Amino acid sequence: MKLQHYLGGLEGLGPITVEKRVFVEEWETRIFGIHTAMMALSPQLPFHTTPSAFHTVWTWAHLRTGAEGLNPFDYFKYRYYEKWLGGICGYLIDNGYITGEELDARTAEYLADPDKPLPQGGAPEIDRRVERYLATGDSPKRDVAVRPDFQEGDTVTVRNVPTVDHTRLPGFLRNHSGVVETVYPGAYGYLTDTGTDGIGAPMPVYCVRFEAEELWPGNTEPNVTLYADLYAAYVGKPAA
Repeated sequence: MKLQHYLGGLEGLGPITVEKRVFVEEWETRIFGIHTAMMALSPQLPFHTTPSAFHTVWTWAHLRTGAEGLNPFDYFKYRYYEKWLGGICGYLIDNGYITGEELDARTAEYLADPDKPLPQGGAPEIDRRVERYLATGDSPKRDVAVRPDFQEGDTVTVRNVPTVDHTRLPGFLRNHSGVVETVYPGAYGYLTDTGTDGIGAPMPVYCVRFEAEELWPGNTEPNVTLYADLYAAYVGKPAA
């Protein structure tokens, strides 16, 4: 477990929410819309040029790293879309779209007058680009030549990589061994660098098989197998 970066497989964190609604409050739909528009307007996508003041790259990966970059106490305090909002605001400030002072001032305006109309916009060409993005997405697969270090049937051990900003490695797999089930063809990136965690340039990805009894001895049902897709940076040779 590395702070708030991955909670899977941990006990004692309180009850699990069974909320099934995608959006609980109306404002959450706006946060989702802002995030989706930022992804669709990112300049790395192979879409036609669309006039927009948004000129930097924003992906799902940026959203996750931004949200998990919150102070751990804030991360556990805020709701799901509040974390999205925190990550988006931090990104817009860091990239010069707005200053922290300007954001605080606008926030104070709406807190003082909750009925104040929100800014209105909308451009058909941007709407079409967002719709196209939602239909096609942004694949992490990259057309580069890589040679995987492991093959199907090899035993590998999951590294305990240092995690600072974000990780794609489940905490309960660290230092455990499994067997490579599938070597996915090609190379894959994570759309943003994760620093010391090790995900940067495109690399092989493996599907690795683990026995649940070895992960949680005496605390799982018998004959349970777990499969995890892992970047090459996360796996190595078993200790001699």
